Amino acid sequence: MKFIVAVASRHGSTFEIAEVIAGELREAGHVADLFEANYAPSVKEYDAAIIGSAVYIGRWLSEAREFIDHNQNRLKNMPVYLFSSGPLEEAPRDNTPTPFNEEELMTITNARNHQVFIGKLDKNKLGLGERMVVRMVKAPEGDFRDWQAIREWAREIASDLVPIR
Repeated sequence: MKFIVAVASRHGSTFEIAEVIAGELREAGHVADLFEANYAPSVKEYDAAIIGSAVYIGRWLSEAREFIDHNQNRLKNMPVYLFSSGPLEEAPRDNTPTPFNEEELMTITNARNHQVFIGKLDKNKLGLGERMVVRMVKAPEGDFRDWQAIREWAREIASDLVPIR
C-alpha cells in the first residue's frame, strides 16, 4: 500500500516519531511518503494515511487540523490512523474525553485507530511564553517517548494492510 504520513510538529519530536513510523512501514514493504502537514499534498494519490500532531495546550496543531479539513472527504474512504504526541505522563484510562477532541478527529476521518504517545520536553527549544507555561505547570523535562511502543504500533498498521510487492 502507498501511505501518506502527514505530521504537525512544533519542535521536531513529533516529526521524529513520524519518521520511525514511516520507516517501519517501509520495512514491511509499504511505500510511505512523509510530509510536514502544512506541505503535504492531497491524499488522492495514496491508499492509506497516518496523521499525527503534537498536542499543545490540549489541542492538535492547526497544520494537522487544516490537513484533515482539506482532505476530509477522501480520508473518510481510506484507511486512516491518527497519533498524538505531547503529554508527558500517561493519559487517564477512564472514560474522560481527551482534551484534543479525539472523538471528533476519529469521526471526521473515519479513523481506525488513534494512539497517544508520551512526548518530549526540551526547555532549550521553547520560546519565552512556552517556558513560562512549562514553569507554571511544573512540566518535567526529558524524552519520555516509548520507541518500542511507537514501532509496535506502526508494525500493527503495516500488518493490517497488504503491502505492495
